[in-house]
Amino acid sequence: MCGKGGVGKTSLAALMVDRLAANDAARKILAIDADPACGLALALGVDVTKTVDDIRKSMVERSRKRPGTPEPLTLRQLEYELTEALHEGPGFSLLSIGRPEDEGCFCRVNTLLKDIIAEIAGSFDVVVIDGEAGVEQINRRVMKSVDHLVVVTDVSAKGVGVASTIIHLARDNAAVDCKEAGLVINRVHQEHEAHDIASRLGVPLWGWLPEDPVVREIDFRGEPIRALDGSSPFARALDGVLVSMGFSAGHP
Repeated sequence: MCGKGGVGKTSLAALMVDRLAANDAARKILAIDADPACGLALALGVDVTKTVDDIRKSMVERSRKRPGTPEPLTLRQLEYELTEALHEGPGFSLLSIGRPEDEGCFCRVNTLLKDIIAEIAGSFDVVVIDGEAGVEQINRRVMKSVDHLVVVTDVSAKGVGVASTIIHLARDNAAVDCKEAGLVINRVHQEHEAHDIASRLGVPLWGWLPEDPVVREIDFRGEPIRALDGSSPFARALDGVLVSMGFSAGHP
């Protein structure tokens, strides 16, 4: 999930996780909070005590104190710590990336983390990643490849502009390896707005969601998205988005 900040991307990602879990209890779902703001954990009602960046910092500190640690030991330690960082929610697991703030290059550490995150993700049926706001996460992606690149925008000119840039980077610069890219438009007042935007951007429209004051109130109060009634127009529209992406009440 990617798009400009403030377009509702995190709420959509959280509701997607919630609806996928509700539709099939046997489906193993991993939610990855890759936005430094860590809003997905709040939207899912999960209290995060350990992030991937916490692990990265501890690994860098250990390497400074004990240079030359054998690679297999490092990998085993990382795998163990990342498993500890998986937080369980109702019908899903959550992995929070955190907020990297240290200066310097930690390319080897970051590469190891990405490889192990990908390995962990491979044991789940669905992985939903709430990406960093803007376009930077396209180049600093958590996963090396994704099946669906979900470009989220609202009807504002700024939101559509960022969506256009992301689509350009993904398509023309091959900045992200994805099988499919599609558009989801939030806070739509009239259906023709969504179709007009999708036509201008030249990308499939996977769905649009109406302006919903209940969603805004839930977000304002800091409540989990599951507080939203599943029969609400917003939730039903999200179900339609999932169907457009190839999901159903059963397994993908």
